[in-house]
Amino acid sequence: MAGINIASTDGNVISNSTGNYNFALVSLTSLFFMWGFITCLNDILIPHLKGIFDLSYAQAMLVQFCFFGAYFIVSLPAGALVKKRGYQKGIVIGLLIAAVGCLCFYPAAALHSYPVFLFALFILASGITLLQVSANPYVSSLGAAKTASSRLTLTQAFNSLGTTVAPYFGAVLILNHAAGAMATAQQQAASVQMPYVMLAVALLTLAAIFAWLKLPDLSTKQESETDAEHAISGSAWQYSHLVLGAIGIFVYVGAEVSIGSFLVSFFNDPNIAGLEEAEAAKYIAYYWGGAMVGRFIGAAVMQKLAAGKVLAFNAGVAVVLILVAMFASGTLAMLAILLVGLSNSIMFPTIFSLAINGLGKHTSQASGILCLAIVGGAILPVIQGVLADAIGIQMSFFMPIICYVFIAYYGLKGSKPATVSV
Repeated sequence: MAGINIASTDGNVISNSTGNYNFALVSLTSLFFMWGFITCLNDILIPHLKGIFDLSYAQAMLVQFCFFGAYFIVSLPAGALVKKRGYQKGIVIGLLIAAVGCLCFYPAAALHSYPVFLFALFILASGITLLQVSANPYVSSLGAAKTASSRLTLTQAFNSLGTTVAPYFGAVLILNHAAGAMATAQQQAASVQMPYVMLAVALLTLAAIFAWLKLPDLSTKQESETDAEHAISGSAWQYSHLVLGAIGIFVYVGAEVSIGSFLVSFFNDPNIAGLEEAEAAKYIAYYWGGAMVGRFIGAAVMQKLAAGKVLAFNAGVAVVLILVAMFASGTLAMLAILLVGLSNSIMFPTIFSLAINGLGKHTSQASGILCLAIVGGAILPVIQGVLADAIGIQMSFFMPIICYVFIAYYGLKGSKPATVSV
């Protein structure tokens, strides 16, 4: 890596130094924090909107359906945009779109309309999708390929920091405010307005900062790596480890989002903890906080151990923990489901980096495909919502178990690079 020169975003040639890469990584951590924070607020919105609009579990999960459904619709166009305009411009555009989505929460609350809330979530998620398509492969490329999983896991730890802080933010500014108002559903809906306006201001500030920053342009680096790999031809779809990795992202995000979405209702169950919603929401921080701690640990561990084996181990532990949560009660069940967050820690960045390994010029296309697979977060929570309505929340957790079994397979076998006939 040392000695290669790359063009900066303003066209000047800069040295590909470790210091320059470190600055870029530090800058990108703010994005990972922000989209983690925003995504986790959905876990607060679900019980909040469920109560305001008197929704079933399946109807409430439309929050996740619209949010993560945006990944399915926007990911491939986002990948094309990033390939044409570059990672940095993709980041700026993504931040601007996300800010517009946050601002749309104001009229949604004023109109007291669940469909408008869902539309606002879709716009917000479209911006987050573009950020993901831009930032994830950018981080993977900022250094040696063999440490890509470790590097992406480290930055994802700051994503988990955002998801750890968000439940307290939501519990205090949304749930507590709504409960304290002791007022109409209209006034309860209005409790989301100022928090999301504040998020819009933060996103616009980040957009201005990233428009001003001079970050390394890695397009020439990826092209030179592709030449060294004898000019890969064809499509990213011809690589089996990418295709299976996309399935892995689909089931992982679906499982993680499903569990997080049901935590407040799970802890509200008298057989588990019987907590009020505002109090139960604070415990979500432990679920996402476990992911944060695990990512810092995983970033170090995967410097020494094969990423695929670590992935399989974590998936196996998640299966055991969910089984305990399904068949135990009280504190034991509560603790078990929260610890799944620790097992989740390294899964997304590890699957992502294993899936794009060795794809060269197909990396941006592959990134779009993988972000497309995040639609699992739209589909699987709705399925679990239907199950929860039919057989109860506790038994509905058997669905994430199926997801983690596949992830264990991917870590042990499916992640090995190979091509398939197309």
